[in-house]
Amino acid sequence: MKLTTAGESHGKGLFAILEGLPSHLKIDIGEIDRYLALRQSGYGRGGRQKIETDRVEILSGVRNTYTLGSPVCFTVKNSDYKNWEAYMSPEECDVSKRTLTKVRPGHADLSGVIKYAQTDARNILERASARETAIRVAAGSILRAYLNELGVEISGYVKEVCGVCDEGEYAFGELERAKEQPLFMLNEEKQRQAMLLIDRLKKEGNTAGGICEIRVKGLKSGFGSCMTYADKLDGRLAGALMGVQAIKGVEFGMGFGVAHASGKYVHDEIYYEDNAFKRKTNRAGGIEGGMSNGEEIVVRCAMKPIPTLMAGLNTVDYITKETVRAAGERSDVAAICACEIILESVVATVLAQVVSERLGGDTMAEVKDRYRQLP
Repeated sequence: MKLTTAGESHGKGLFAILEGLPSHLKIDIGEIDRYLALRQSGYGRGGRQKIETDRVEILSGVRNTYTLGSPVCFTVKNSDYKNWEAYMSPEECDVSKRTLTKVRPGHADLSGVIKYAQTDARNILERASARETAIRVAAGSILRAYLNELGVEISGYVKEVCGVCDEGEYAFGELERAKEQPLFMLNEEKQRQAMLLIDRLKKEGNTAGGICEIRVKGLKSGFGSCMTYADKLDGRLAGALMGVQAIKGVEFGMGFGVAHASGKYVHDEIYYEDNAFKRKTNRAGGIEGGMSNGEEIVVRCAMKPIPTLMAGLNTVDYITKETVRAAGERSDVAAICACEIILESVVATVLAQVVSERLGGDTMAEVKDRYRQLP
């Protein structure tokens, strides 16, 4: 499978082509739109979410709600484009009206204008913007349906917001109720503390990051490879997750905790019971030697605070070289809930690609039959 995306934050829309889906996969547009809405939800979001109401439009590759086996092309339109057309049109337009030269710390602005020989950071930030993730959520929702057909489920929750951390442990079945919470947190008291913190940061013109935990249930062992480093499942997942805007760290299972414990308290002992190999712990996070081991995959990602602060940070005007305050584009105080949904979608995309590489199949019936035959 191959996913290609295109589009700018304030352009006409976001677009994607997804190649390699088998035929006869049921596509539920309402379910895709549900995840798009979840991406726009969460306590601490900014004004952009009041402008955009994201909906997917499938342009090709699906007929009567089922995939045909051909590339699936789809889009999420930008409602805000009507307010930006005079400055963002692919045709001739007045780019001077929305020029940005006060390059923002923590963004792609400065490195991008240097690399691509630009004088306007808008030519960089429009693509680098996290708005781009809307189309990745749409793609991930399609690929989640592919995995669900095999009995593979993906869910998650927000574990920490700017130092307010939930140390609880939750069964997979408990995770979906996080989507009903304002901050996707499962501990009500920690969520209340985090919301109060976000309120204070908003008054200060400041922002918050946090940690999301993503879990995968039902993936059989043997996906990924120990034979070539490029095919290690944790490597592929980590690379894709680090490709999400604002993600600065990824860990599986115990993660960095393995550095602080001896081997006895790190490795999962193996047993053979009821005609099956089992582990009574899951410190590895479901991946050993670059391959899934049949346990739940557990991955946590650290999101940095949003770098566009309404209070602004010290920076330099790229043209005049003068010291200035960074421009305050419309911004969120916290987008950790959006991040959680995006991360689930990225995990779905990588796992669907890995499953497809191993199983092949031109139809969903073939894929499901081959998956059933795996030990």
